[in-house]
Amino acid sequence: MTPTRELILASGSPRRRRLLESAGFGFRTIAPETDELPIAGETPDQMVIRLAEEKAGAVIDRVAKDAIVLGVDTTVVLDDEAIGKPDGPGAAIEMVLRLAGRSHRVLSGYALLMGGALMESGVVESVVTMKPITRAHAEAYVATGEPLDKAGAYAIQGASGGDLIANLDGSYSNVMGLPMEVIVPLLEGWGAPRRN
Repeated sequence: MTPTRELILASGSPRRRRLLESAGFGFRTIAPETDELPIAGETPDQMVIRLAEEKAGAVIDRVAKDAIVLGVDTTVVLDDEAIGKPDGPGAAIEMVLRLAGRSHRVLSGYALLMGGALMESGVVESVVTMKPITRAHAEAYVATGEPLDKAGAYAIQGASGGDLIANLDGSYSNVMGLPMEVIVPLLEGWGAPRRN
């Protein structure tokens, strides 16, 4: 397929933008205005796919008809509960302490829309095991500001966040918010443009 379509990333995340840029894609971003709250009764897997589809759908009227729109939603799951972004430093400290010394799942739902129609969607899972973390360490980490806009209140790629992690089973980029091992072949297959 000849790569002539425009690629739109329906996200305001600088991490997702950097990952797509590093893969050489030409694209523009449009931050969707969507409510990221869960719906009663849905599983975390169902939630991230729904939110990915909603994010992509929220910008579809602002792009060319044949554009490829990529929506993604990532969440941390502990004990079958989706843990979103903290609403402040205190909540971030408590999130880090909940994850300390335990394993949790990181789920990214993705959706590719073209011409207003859903072409591809799915969920990618990684399992992250955290080191034991003292309250003092959690407070010092949150004080850096690094985890305040991240699901689960940590950044695997961060200067300090990576030090909290004992083990990763699965995709590193998925934990950052964009599972490149899955997304890159999909985008290539649908003709997403590469930068010259």
